[in-house]
Amino acid sequence: MTHVTPLKGARERRVHTGGVELCVAELGDPRQPTVVLVHGYPDSKEIWSEVAERLAGPCGLHVVLYDVRGHGRSTAPRPLRGGFTLEKLTDDFLAVADAVSPDRPVHLVGHDWGSVQSWEFATVQRTRGRIASFTSMSGPSLDHFGHWINARLRRPTPRRVGQLLGQGAKSWYVYLLHTPVLPELAWRGPLGRSWPKILRRVEKVPGGDYPTPSLPRDAAHGAWLYRDNVRSRLRRPLTDARAHVPVQLITPVQDAFLSERLYDDLDQWVPRLVRRTLPAKHWIPRTRPDQLAAWIAEFVTANEDGLPQPAATGAYADRFAGQLVLVTGAGSGIGRATAFAFAEAGARVVAVDRDAEAAARTAELALPLGAPAAWAEAVDVSDEQAMEKLAEKVAAEYGVVDVLVNNAGIGLSGSFFDHSVEDWKKVLDVNLWGVIHGCRLFGGQMAERGQGGHIVNTASAAAYQPSRALPAYSTSKAAVLMLSECLRAELAGQGIGVTAICPGFVNTGITSTARFAGVDAEEEKRRQKRTARLYGLRNFPPEKVADAILRAVVRNEAVVPVTPEARLFHAMSRFTPRALRRLARVQPRL
Repeated sequence: MTHVTPLKGARERRVHTGGVELCVAELGDPRQPTVVLVHGYPDSKEIWSEVAERLAGPCGLHVVLYDVRGHGRSTAPRPLRGGFTLEKLTDDFLAVADAVSPDRPVHLVGHDWGSVQSWEFATVQRTRGRIASFTSMSGPSLDHFGHWINARLRRPTPRRVGQLLGQGAKSWYVYLLHTPVLPELAWRGPLGRSWPKILRRVEKVPGGDYPTPSLPRDAAHGAWLYRDNVRSRLRRPLTDARAHVPVQLITPVQDAFLSERLYDDLDQWVPRLVRRTLPAKHWIPRTRPDQLAAWIAEFVTANEDGLPQPAATGAYADRFAGQLVLVTGAGSGIGRATAFAFAEAGARVVAVDRDAEAAARTAELALPLGAPAAWAEAVDVSDEQAMEKLAEKVAAEYGVVDVLVNNAGIGLSGSFFDHSVEDWKKVLDVNLWGVIHGCRLFGGQMAERGQGGHIVNTASAAAYQPSRALPAYSTSKAAVLMLSECLRAELAGQGIGVTAICPGFVNTGITSTARFAGVDAEEEKRRQKRTARLYGLRNFPPEKVADAILRAVVRNEAVVPVTPEARLFHAMSRFTPRALRRLARVQPRL
């Protein structure tokens, strides 16, 4: 358990069931859809405090939390042995549901052992009609788990054996909890005292000391959750364990206790399944409350009155759905295409551009593509103070960014000796300092959160292809490339990937706005039109760059040349640099 924020304004009641008294807390308007949050081991209902406040406040839902029997302020069964079976936990859930929402089915959310028992609620016949939807995180059905094990034992291919061994290693604590007396002694001794520090150090869970003295007792009682259920269900899993409700599965991909492969066969048990992944560790109710609240509210809304299930349509919907993505330079070109691609994958998008109208248009168009939410922010990325205010606002109102795309950039062409100091300053301020500001501020928030993330910096083929026509632009992009490589090395240990995207000639609006040094306004306009026409004839669409960006994040690629010429020049820079230099001498000026 972690240090938790007390539930503000919660209404408490006591529910009696099966010889125990459950402490139940409610937030929000009881006339709205009811969401029941079930905590895991060795937690209490307060693990959900930040999620609950978001669901009841901004989302406007009726939120119910209860301490599982033997935990928090609920009483424990006597005797303990046999008092924590899934059947008795189901009795508890039905008693709570009848007390808080007697006339309407509830939306069920479970984490860890709260999810394990909620799978029971969502599959047994006696709960039919009492559950409208179920959101599961970090806790499988024991029946599904048992069938998963048996399927791999029956056909032990090398891959399946590896999956069994991998999950077996992650489940080391389960074996210890089955030993007599030892878990109780450990929790009442050094483990109970050290638990908050362990979570802060290993899981990056925020908080200080444990707020109540109940952890040792709760953890000792909770050991019977494992003893009363795990071995019996894994040995003889129920054959009829199909979910009779829509299920949203949220999988933290850095979970130290559960393998992603554990859910490979889930579709056969869940006819209506929505999958989500989150770049986070196990205790996501504490580390990612903003993201969870958004997903839960969306799923609840979709399942009220038989609405269609939320489903992102993009190729990477299972990877980015619900994540928070910020794109600079999102008003047009590659930035807008990237914002749309993430929207199609179900991400929440923050479209940033110095053109407020263009940013707003991007956010507006992102919503019908599949983004659960999209916001527009008008900011000049070269303005340090404006970027600092943006970072503070985004963190406070939307959460910590999962994927940052530093895409904003400007073009400048001409001879080196025609470039003024002011020319150099403008290019470097946007193309380099804009990236530095984004990496420092939003990347810093990612690192502080401790749950990973990804930074994409738009460089260019000009970063490694010398050009006598683009000295300032090429220099700025070369710096972005090296900055990306340095950051990648520094942040690798924190689970934050960094990618430099290097397009070649892409048909975007940058050609019509690029400046040409050393010429008058009329000649500059003529060259802009000519360059735009040439890029239009090349006609490489920005949508392909956007696809490459999403693919690079999924694969955690370091340097990604996108267009054919960018890949050719990248290969030449590595293997035939002299030929590339000769080519630069004869390149025509734009």
